[in-house]
Amino acid sequence: MPAMIARRLRRCTQLAALFPKCPQSRLFSSFASAPPLPSSRVLSPSYPSQLTRGICVIFPKHLFSTSTDSVPSTSDKSTFERLYIHGATQTQTKPEMDRVVCDEDHGEKLESNSVKETESNQVKEKDVEMEMSGLEKEAWWLLNRSVVNYCSSPVGTVAANDPGLCNQMQNYDQVFIRDFVPSAIAFLLKGEGEIVRNFLLHTLQLQSWEKTVDCYSPGQGLMPASFKVRTVPLDGNSEAFEEVLDPDFGESAIGRVAPVDSGLWWIILLRAYGKITGDYALQERIDVQTGIRLILNLCLSDGFDMFPTLLVTDGSCMIDRRMGIHGHPLEIQALFYSALRCAREMITINDGSQNLVRAVSNRLTALSFHIRQYYWVDMRKINEIYRYKTEEYSHDAINKFNIYPDQIPSWLVNWIPERGGYFIGNVQPAHMDFRFFSLGNLWAIVSSLTTERQAEGILNLIDEKWDDLVANMPLKICYPALEYDEWRIITGSDPKNTSWSYHNGGSWPTLLWQFTLACIKMGRQDLAYRALEVAEKRLSNDKWPEYYDTRSGRFIGKQSHLYQTWTIAGFLVSKMLLRNPELASILICEEDLELLEGCACGLSKSARTKCSRKAARSQVLV
Repeated sequence: MPAMIARRLRRCTQLAALFPKCPQSRLFSSFASAPPLPSSRVLSPSYPSQLTRGICVIFPKHLFSTSTDSVPSTSDKSTFERLYIHGATQTQTKPEMDRVVCDEDHGEKLESNSVKETESNQVKEKDVEMEMSGLEKEAWWLLNRSVVNYCSSPVGTVAANDPGLCNQMQNYDQVFIRDFVPSAIAFLLKGEGEIVRNFLLHTLQLQSWEKTVDCYSPGQGLMPASFKVRTVPLDGNSEAFEEVLDPDFGESAIGRVAPVDSGLWWIILLRAYGKITGDYALQERIDVQTGIRLILNLCLSDGFDMFPTLLVTDGSCMIDRRMGIHGHPLEIQALFYSALRCAREMITINDGSQNLVRAVSNRLTALSFHIRQYYWVDMRKINEIYRYKTEEYSHDAINKFNIYPDQIPSWLVNWIPERGGYFIGNVQPAHMDFRFFSLGNLWAIVSSLTTERQAEGILNLIDEKWDDLVANMPLKICYPALEYDEWRIITGSDPKNTSWSYHNGGSWPTLLWQFTLACIKMGRQDLAYRALEVAEKRLSNDKWPEYYDTRSGRFIGKQSHLYQTWTIAGFLVSKMLLRNPELASILICEEDLELLEGCACGLSKSARTKCSRKAARSQVLV
């Protein structure tokens, strides 16, 4: 505890020195992970007449309610058919796409705000440009070229901008929520917050749509996987055009899978935007608060599951094709935990939100204990599983998931190092997926889902197994690859996910920024510099590919798009974070000991309601 406080104070002192005149310097002078929320607030809605070009100009009625206590039902037609266009209300049938006619009258206000923001960052930008290498300047030029505008305002970046595949881009010309996150962080660290603010508000609009696939509508709160800006003719006028947002909630995706991670990334990015820009007013808006609540209600809804982890189908995250990750994949759990931590900081505290905040805190406590206890493996744990007894029917069973020791794969016995360990990919009844998934493990470190000892163990494992997980290009999305019969059965003979390609053991340069964050948090910048040095040798010459193939990542992926935006953005974020490691503290979450003091179950002597508080706390102290 004292060491944690000292480390936090040290980081915040460095941040205050780095930004002495920054309006958000009050954030850096506090050693709390987020500014304290008052017990109650009175919020006033932001109406369309006050908004600038390109910012939300169509709103569902509930977004302007003066209360966040209730969430309207999708069955309430009148609520969702009420549209607000530039302050004038119109009742009409809800369109298939978000129809907006640009209003040039608002341009002057936008420009004046942009000028102020630009002037405040000019000196800082000049200093940064002097430090930039030619490779960084190229990356920034490519990132700026990928920006998508909507009504003359930037709203995101396309997934890829490959000039050689103009007619074969499929959905790579869309703005993906998960893909835009590293781009957003790069823009925020450079002082360009407008594009991120616009992105957050426009995707929030799309959240409130009714989604239907084969006569079935998923729950409220679902965020789209992506959206595209289209230009279409105005009604009854073939000479005039308007811009519209066309979202995809999974109904057009391969496999028709809903993007579970989109809403989680949106919450994480919203917190990062506030902490970097100091614009906390955005978080406090009624529509944004409602959006957070919708996502949380969807994630925290009751079901048949006995575990605190989120139950999802295959292909619902970055690995968006069939790869045997259905159930409780680590990537989703790490993002879920991180989003809950971020949401708890941002939720406005009032009578209507107290139950939600309590539910979030209880879920965080249970989820933290569950992942630390059952997903962690090292040499000692594997030896324990090797000696498991099976078919234990009791409340005090050691082998709670009835895991059969023969499930331990032969490759793992010789692969796991003496020092180090990792979170396995999945835990379900009678099943453990022992594959190493990079994003889940790295984000577990960033969000403090791991204990400090576990975080050190993960980075030690990456260091020990560098030739397997990094080699010629950071970083393996998972290890090892599925091969032969296992590949045919689990992937369904997917020709894109062949062994050591794409999601099946491919190397993804975009993971570099998460790796850098994790390394800085644990004081292992040496590993981040080492990985960045490997990437710098090839990325520009290889035209910034999406992924690399082969066991060591030597070849550009056989179906890899070039000039992949999140490859470019991931590289830039890594460079900026290593240049100013103090900035990493804005994006990470430190261990919250209050969560471990809380208890998700009632104290009782009965084995059925055994409290896990002591066990959870012991995981921090080891």
